[in-house]
Order: sequence, then C-alpha cells, then structure tokens
Amino acid sequence: MPNIASVLKDEILRLAKKEVRKEVEGLKKASAQYRSDIAGLKRRMAALEKQQGRLEKKGSGKGAAEAVGGETTRLRYSAKRFAAQRQKLGLTAADMGLLVGVSAQTVYNWEAGKSRPRQQQLAAIAALRGMGKRQAKAQLASQGE
Repeated sequence: MPNIASVLKDEILRLAKKEVRKEVEGLKKASAQYRSDIAGLKRRMAALEKQQGRLEKKGSGKGAAEAVGGETTRLRYSAKRFAAQRQKLGLTAADMGLLVGVSAQTVYNWEAGKSRPRQQQLAAIAALRGMGKRQAKAQLASQGE
C-alpha cells in the first residue's frame, strides 16, 4: 500500500504543474503575438524607407522649385537648351560661368549632362533666359569691374 504522504506529494506536484502550464501557455501566446507584430512593423518600416528613398530621388531629379513672391514655380533644365542659350548669347563657358556663379568646367559638365545645376544656379540660369547678347555683355562688364 502506498504511503499517503507520497500520494499527496505526487498529487500536489501534478496540480502545480497543471497551473504553471496554464500560466505559461498564455505567456507563450502573447510572446508569439508580440514577435509577429514586431516582424510586421519591421517589414512596414523597410517598405516605407524604400518608398521615401524613391520619392527623394524622384523629387531631386524632377527640377528645383524657386520662391517668387510667395509662390513656388518649377524651373526646368535641359543640357541641350543650356548649351544653345550660351551659344545664342555668344558667350564662352568661362563667361557663362561668371554670370551664373560657377566655373567653366562646371558649365561644360552641365552641357555634357554629367551633372545638374543646384536650385540657386537654376534661378540664375532662368534669369539668363530673358537676356539678349548686349545685356549679357553689359552684365559681364559690370561684374569684371
């Protein structure tokens, strides 16, 4: 006949394990749910960062905006058109660079399409579009003094 103390001890152990299992099961479910939520948030964050990168790249490539009287206007830039404008004005790359505020090499790089002007330079280029040969030569002369 088994000892009543050992039977009581075994029963207490069985009930304790059952209670612990119940508590741990709830924690395991919560932990799994949290891990799943965190993985989903990480995927969403990666997708948003990727989208932001595409938008930044797209925004910088489209053109620059210039503030004029509180409004923003989009300034377009074309390497071919810039070269044609320089030739129309009869200017060397160095002279064009002086008017825009850059070096002659930068002007060559813009015309070759190797680089693009920044927002300030786009504004200066836009100002040159309305000039004729005489005005450009006069502005060069005034800058040379």
